[in-house]
Amino acid sequence: MTGAEAFVPQTRDLAELAKAARRCEGCPLFRDATQTVFGAGPKTAKVLLIGEQPGDREDRAGAPFVGPAGRVLDKALAAAEIDREELYLTNAVKHFKFTTAERGKRRIHKTPSRTEVVACRPWLLAELDAVSPEVVVLLGATAAKSLLGNDFRVSRHRGEILHVAGLIDGQDPALVATIHPSAVLRGPSDTRAEAFDGLVADLHTAYFTTRTVRSEGSAGSGTFMPATSPVRK
Repeated sequence: MTGAEAFVPQTRDLAELAKAARRCEGCPLFRDATQTVFGAGPKTAKVLLIGEQPGDREDRAGAPFVGPAGRVLDKALAAAEIDREELYLTNAVKHFKFTTAERGKRRIHKTPSRTEVVACRPWLLAELDAVSPEVVVLLGATAAKSLLGNDFRVSRHRGEILHVAGLIDGQDPALVATIHPSAVLRGPSDTRAEAFDGLVADLHTAYFTTRTVRSEGSAGSGTFMPATSPVRK
């Protein structure tokens, strides 16, 4: 596995990055996926959301968060009074990883490996460099670990406003980790409302962080020290 670095052009133009990503063969996932699913949203976005990987609907449409989890996210954003059009949405992994069932007709999501996440990380770093958001929302464990290392636990830091010195060259975005919208769908029916409300609260925290002056002493903020070295280009 070579990784995506050799396929990432030296540009901050999102259209050029998306075009180049369509030709990426940095890990074996490109062989079975329909297409690369790059991020979407304005270059001026103050908030950037990172999910795990595209699902079946996203793989077919070529756009992030357009399937069932995307509908949950849209509902949560609306409840938090956030306009999706203001956000940049992407995934830690750009190709759909799946297994097949029912005689190969149904494609079932399969969690990407740590090796696949690391291989795809150059694309994520390029998006972060191009957008330069004030806040990064990490939707689920895979997204969080893609930037903060394999030891990071969403359950321990969920909803906190985190800063990691030197995580990304030239940037110091606030980081907010929360559940992936698909966790609301997969959870027990009697706890889905609570899970959804928690997601709404975390999104609200992240979005309105861009409207406040952050300080080291502000409530709910902190510094996370990853076990791994800072992520650099």
